[in-house]
Amino acid sequence: MKAKRMITNAACYVLLTVLSIIWVLPIFYVVLTSFREESGSYKSYIWPRGFTLDNYINLFHGNSNIDFSRWFMNTFIIAIFSTILSAFFVLCVSYVMSRLRFKMRKTFMNIALVLGMFPGFMSMIAVYYILKGLGLLESGVLKQVVLVLVYSGGAGLGFYMAKGFFDTIPKTIDEAAYIDGASKWDTFIKITIPLSKPIITYTLITAFMGPWVDYIFAKVIMGNETPYYTIAIGLWTMLEQEFVEYYYTQFYAGCVVISIPIAILFLLTQKCYVEGVSGAVKG
Repeated sequence: MKAKRMITNAACYVLLTVLSIIWVLPIFYVVLTSFREESGSYKSYIWPRGFTLDNYINLFHGNSNIDFSRWFMNTFIIAIFSTILSAFFVLCVSYVMSRLRFKMRKTFMNIALVLGMFPGFMSMIAVYYILKGLGLLESGVLKQVVLVLVYSGGAGLGFYMAKGFFDTIPKTIDEAAYIDGASKWDTFIKITIPLSKPIITYTLITAFMGPWVDYIFAKVIMGNETPYYTIAIGLWTMLEQEFVEYYYTQFYAGCVVISIPIAILFLLTQKCYVEGVSGAVKG
């Protein structure tokens, strides 16, 4: 039995090692290509014949076609405002669904669950024409505001994870606060929120990731407003036929650059992120 267990463990380690290599290889290729000195898209070899930092340096020297710095800031601003609004909506709805009992509560939860099964891009064209009819797509700045509103507008429907976490917080704490004269809002802000750092971290990260990596809806809204592009649209622009040969390696450098904030964010909040997920699942 001991030998059988050792063989099983060894097989698991080998399998995990192979899977890890498969997972790391694409990332390694992206980083490797971002330092490649030779320009052009297609090469008959993988390992670069020369290495350079020019791809990163030139990436931030914007011109009339490629303005990575501006696209980066556009995305960062949109993501920050979307994150703040989305987190506020999600936490408020989650707290209400966890703590309050009212008519149609279960019906609303069921509707939200069903709607969450459908991908957001199914309503993309409808949302576009609604926004166009309201005159909100007349300028690049308005389109950026629209992106923030759309990204955060439906965030409240994703309350299930946060609700599960709030369910793990004893209601007796709320009742003690009510006895001391606190309102529901005071209880939410001064008691529940300080006890909910893990799920707040999870909510902030997931709310930030959506605008940061979204391409489809941002492209539909922005159209040809190049100065107001987000980073996902900008990177795709580098791969268009007229730019790909010149900006191919800079595209990979851009991929590395935009992954750095996300990597840092996950590393700094890893503990709270895991606690938030596990608490929500437990709830």
